[in-house]
Amino acid sequence: MRLADLTWPTVTGEVLAIPLGSTEQHGPHLPLSTDTDIARALAVGLAARRADVVVAPDLPYGASGEHAGFPGTLSIGHEALELVLVELVRSAAESFPHVLLVNGHGGNVPTLAKAVARLRAESRDVLAWSPPWRGDAHAGRTETSVQLALDPARVGDIRAAGATAGLAELMPALRRGGLRAVTDNGVLGDPEGSSAEEGQALLLEALDHLEATVVAWLQTDMA
Repeated sequence: MRLADLTWPTVTGEVLAIPLGSTEQHGPHLPLSTDTDIARALAVGLAARRADVVVAPDLPYGASGEHAGFPGTLSIGHEALELVLVELVRSAAESFPHVLLVNGHGGNVPTLAKAVARLRAESRDVLAWSPPWRGDAHAGRTETSVQLALDPARVGDIRAAGATAGLAELMPALRRGGLRAVTDNGVLGDPEGSSAEEGQALLLEALDHLEATVVAWLQTDMA
């Protein structure tokens, strides 16, 4: 059930799932909406499994400053993102007792944690969740496979490897100069070998994890 399709008298549900993504470069082969596409797909997948979940419109902007220098990247920064999340959940809590933030962009995670802590201190029942992907970090085999499963027509043919070292090794340079300091094409990893079949398996694994997390969350609230 999508919130945007409803009229106010028909709004029901216990959990509002808000897909949170980004508008940022994902190499020369993936669309800038990749993180948002994935967050939306997982939120919609959860709603298909649980009748108590309503899916809000996407929030397609996040903290993506590390991708600056690649055309098309739009970032609202950490401070603005925290404020948006806090005000959005405060508003959502007027209609829904539980608010779930389904996050598709790793750069949002520290700000999500701050926003959730602030909201919980106000007694708002909010949970932030990000998929525990296996594999490379950005626009490599993992995200390429997932996007192939979602919509292969939106995946380009130029699937070249970028920086393939581990994040721990890359992080000092990343913090100093963003992705431009470590990769010319914006990729962290290697999309070689990606497939829709692998992407579907990754999505199912993430959706199972999300559903189990939500079940545990709601059970704790009722205890």
